[in-house]
Amino acid sequence: MGRRWAHPEQLLPLLLMLLALGCVVALVCELGIYYAVLLRCHWPKLKASAQRGQYRPSAPVLRALFLADTHLLGALRGHWLDKLRREWQMERAFQTAMWLFEPDVVFVLGDLFDEGKWSSPKDFQEDVRRFQIMFRHSTNTELFVVVGNHDIGFHHEMDLYKLKRFEYTFNFTSAKVVSRKGINFVLVNSIALHGDGCSICEKVENDLHQLSLALNCSRQLDLNHSSENCKDKGIFPEYSPPILLQHYPLYRVSDAECTGEDSASPEEKKQLFQERYDTLSAEASKKLLWWFQPRLILSGHTHSACTVLHEQHLPEISIPSFSWRNRNNPSFLLQVAVCPQKNWRALHG
Repeated sequence: MGRRWAHPEQLLPLLLMLLALGCVVALVCELGIYYAVLLRCHWPKLKASAQRGQYRPSAPVLRALFLADTHLLGALRGHWLDKLRREWQMERAFQTAMWLFEPDVVFVLGDLFDEGKWSSPKDFQEDVRRFQIMFRHSTNTELFVVVGNHDIGFHHEMDLYKLKRFEYTFNFTSAKVVSRKGINFVLVNSIALHGDGCSICEKVENDLHQLSLALNCSRQLDLNHSSENCKDKGIFPEYSPPILLQHYPLYRVSDAECTGEDSASPEEKKQLFQERYDTLSAEASKKLLWWFQPRLILSGHTHSACTVLHEQHLPEISIPSFSWRNRNNPSFLLQVAVCPQKNWRALHG
């Protein structure tokens, strides 16, 4: 029984077909899949109360994208292959979101890096370089970051050098107000709200208190009220109840009440949170709420999603991690906001 051997010219079409199929699969899995998933997302609509005229008809709408806990791997614990894979996933997800949603502003709520608390100056600059490439954006979008415990260390690891290094690199201050389209965002260094009187903690708390006084004076001015205490305070051009942005969540016992596919697993929900480690202390949380009376609080750190109501029904949303190393379904938050009228009712998507 004779054998028939395939000639090279007969194999070439088959090889070309397999190569084309491989390219299509690679394009779909490494590029197209992000569009397929994110096309199901959309900007939230303003609530009916807003549409009935509780904000000025001419008030511009601010579109903001929030993400947290990117945890870029460092030189000490990060394997190059893990870096390559996870960072490619985050980069493609972020760049696809930028192309589809074109937000006005992006906020990253801490733990940009996994080893910022240990990094040498050279390693830190390398991590920053990679972060800036991955999260590049057009000139029509602004990007702001909040410091996290992995960026400068937990309270007992934090020092002035690491804090100043982060602040200088990202134009961040531990108590800062960013105002866009009449919406005030208060960026907080929650790592420094330990309440033990350390020099960094005292300065951050004092700066936050001064910001709260300035915001309150702006509110009084907008309501045509005057006060002798406001003469020397910085005034913001237009007051609206602020949105607090920080890495640590405000104090809560656990994630037991959190629901949804992005919430913690049943086992994690049983674990009680430790103050000053998993969340801010109850004292620091009450202080922030008293000082700023925010319309909304946004946080990260837990790597899982959660929505809770604090006193006076003030909502807080914890944003899940954006890294595939921390969860199998990373995500981000799309939020729209307008500057409300003088009744200062909170309106958010």
